[in-house]
Amino acid sequence: MNTKLTLSLKKSVIERAKQYARKNNQSLSQVIESYLDKITSNNAEYGDKELDSIRGIITLPKDFDPKKEMNKIRIQKHG
Repeated sequence: MNTKLTLSLKKSVIERAKQYARKNNQSLSQVIESYLDKITSNNAEYGDKELDSIRGIITLPKDFDPKKEMNKIRIQKHG
């Protein structure tokens, strides 16, 4: 079931998006739906090709805490 959505975007972005949609034989709604589906997908292979190419390169320890690591970096950088 489709639902109507109203967005407020910069006019220049809308015009570029319309051009993109025309070049790809899609409606603007199809382009936006495809993009939103892509960025909200839980399927790693469904995403961006560049991102997929580096996904899984680094294996972090199970106890890795990104906030703790960012704090360490900030302390090292700023004292």
